[in-house]
Amino acid sequence: MPLLDLWATNPDVIENLSIEQVVSNAGDGTLRDDNESSQELRQYLGQVSSELLTGYIEHCLTSSFSISGFVLQDLVNELGRRLEYEVSNGRYRGTPNQIGNDGLWRDPAGHAIIVEVKTSDTYRISLDKLVQYRDELAEASEIRPDSSILIVVGRQDTGELEAQVRGSRHAWDIRIISVDALVSLIRLMESTEGSETGSKIRNLLVPREYTRLDEMVDIMFTTARDVEAVAEADIADPDPTDETTISDQGDNQWQFTDGKTLQAKREEIVAALNRRESTKLVKKSRALYWSSDRQTRAVFTISKRYTKSGQTPYWYAYHPQWDEFLGEGRNSYFVLGCMDLSIAFAIPVETLRRNLDDLNVTGGPDSERHYWHIKILNPTSDEYALQLPRSGGSLPLNEYSLQLL
Repeated sequence: MPLLDLWATNPDVIENLSIEQVVSNAGDGTLRDDNESSQELRQYLGQVSSELLTGYIEHCLTSSFSISGFVLQDLVNELGRRLEYEVSNGRYRGTPNQIGNDGLWRDPAGHAIIVEVKTSDTYRISLDKLVQYRDELAEASEIRPDSSILIVVGRQDTGELEAQVRGSRHAWDIRIISVDALVSLIRLMESTEGSETGSKIRNLLVPREYTRLDEMVDIMFTTARDVEAVAEADIADPDPTDETTISDQGDNQWQFTDGKTLQAKREEIVAALNRRESTKLVKKSRALYWSSDRQTRAVFTISKRYTKSGQTPYWYAYHPQWDEFLGEGRNSYFVLGCMDLSIAFAIPVETLRRNLDDLNVTGGPDSERHYWHIKILNPTSDEYALQLPRSGGSLPLNEYSLQLL
């Protein structure tokens, strides 16, 4: 059975296979440039979790099999996509009439990175050859002449390669990073929400002159601030306005839900939307998910049930950056999860946008803390509605319900 068909019908089976076994189920099981096997493998890698990608990378680096280098090349290029580069896969094998780079990553600002993937630095790399690839791509008007080169290595011990780069005339054009460090950047992006963080992380991969440290400090500060903001979203607030992990326990006490329980609920809801939409959403950040082609998108936010008299049962927020993210997809949903329910509510972004003017708002459009208040009413045991306080009405939600397993 072709890999993608098996992945769609029996994902648990595929997830338990080694990457070698995965490749054997792709096309005819033989990776060649531009053949069905490579195309199917790359589509599959675009749909799996970062945890699976990490396991596959570890297998390539610790187990010797004939095409481990080819597979690692595809895995590294998928990591580039997770960092939100536009990625063009390179060739497995060089040919006289083809440029032999392993990958080409373009960031949203227009900077391009020529990527070379090595399992180790056992063999000396021809830096002149890598620069030649860049020059040929620039001559073909595919990239700018000021594009840079990134060597991605499988091992942490890269002393000889670092010395080779430092001693060459191309030192200002080339940077080196381990696969482990790339994976760490992916995990960092997935744990944050700020729109600036991704661009700051991508800037780390571009050769810089750090005699003045302001730019490096700015990258560190922006990322740390974003991580802190995510952590603050889990702090008790008597009027929850972001994804909340608390429930009321008397007048002055709050009980927290641990992050693992919250994430488990989110993954359950993601799986339910995947089943309904016949897609495989991958994690972009803490709450944002999208398909490999970026056209199906969803924001998943979760609330506990609030039980105080006169209190709305479920509270959320809807942020402008979320609205922008959903608006750039073709099939997008704002998904409201409820910790105590076996259903969630997947509201199409077009429907939500039609009702934004009827929601209460915190902060003005230019405020850093600007969001719409989302409150779910539960007038009867089996009826749910989105409160529209400015109009005095409500939006029935049952038609948007998503059944969980």
